[in-house]
Amino acid sequence: MRQAARRVKQLTYVLALAGLLLAILLVAYFGFGNVAAALGSVGLTQFGVIVAWQLALFVILGLGWFVIVPPQGGHALGVFIWGRMVREAATNCLPFSTVGGFVFGARAVTLLGVSWSTATASTVVDVTAEFLAEIAFTAIGLSILLARVPDSTLVVPIEVGLALAVFACLVFVWLQKGAGRIFAGLGSRIAARRFHDAQERLEVLTAELSLIYGHTVRLVLSVAFHLIGWLGAGVAGWIAFHALGVPLDFDDALAIEALLAAASAVAFLVPASAGVQEAGYVALGAIFGVAPELSLGVSLVRRARDILVGVPILLIWQWAELRRLRLQPVLEQTAPKDGSSGDFGQL
Repeated sequence: MRQAARRVKQLTYVLALAGLLLAILLVAYFGFGNVAAALGSVGLTQFGVIVAWQLALFVILGLGWFVIVPPQGGHALGVFIWGRMVREAATNCLPFSTVGGFVFGARAVTLLGVSWSTATASTVVDVTAEFLAEIAFTAIGLSILLARVPDSTLVVPIEVGLALAVFACLVFVWLQKGAGRIFAGLGSRIAARRFHDAQERLEVLTAELSLIYGHTVRLVLSVAFHLIGWLGAGVAGWIAFHALGVPLDFDDALAIEALLAAASAVAFLVPASAGVQEAGYVALGAIFGVAPELSLGVSLVRRARDILVGVPILLIWQWAELRRLRLQPVLEQTAPKDGSSGDFGQL
């Protein structure tokens, strides 16, 4: 198991380096000067709007996570907004796959008093809800592509990918709701090697998942918030294109962001979608008549936004982690015995 995890980790590093090299080659091919000129056209006010819009999106995404959490815990909305900020910052700024961002986001909310079981189960369900919303968002992008360029070679692969995504999501939800006993048994055996109370932990996690899935209205609300979040990402793309002087229609920008999100989801092992994002913008932008250097400019503006927003978030999170380590002896003496927020750090 550890050897497999080590291989996956090594693969993510290789993919990150390959993606970075691809991004550099794309910029070199279309001209460093051309891309730099495109970036130079973005003013501080325009970039400030792009950053502010991303911060607003964190609130919407945090709501999507918050609404599925059982109300008995009495947790504040801000806890899950912060957890979502850490998740996004880790995904966009650290050399880990998207899965690493999920883990760090869940860890962040445990530091604010959420139990490990609630953090883990709600993260799994939140990711599922977001994936369902992403499927709808991709379908919107595909419909725009069909209306604009019905003979595009991307149509069939996207349609096949959507069908597979829907099937995979249904299977994933089915397993979470308790139908996958074989999967649960395998999980308990693996966990037993690390935790003396592995079976108890698995039972707590299963009960937490069942509790969350028992509230259909909350699940629907979560999917709705995430869909709004995805549409907001389309707005962010439209703002970035206009900041670079590209008079792109809103629905075209929406289609580019939707199809790019689908490509990034497929390449989830590539840290920060390195290279995938740049190549996606160039290919999709060309379909809608955007010059390659301008599409690369949009990608780099997005990278700059992610770094400017993400690095301070990660620094604050790490400060909280260090502070907790200093207080660990006191916390161990006062922590409840039913599985506290610190347990997640062992997972």
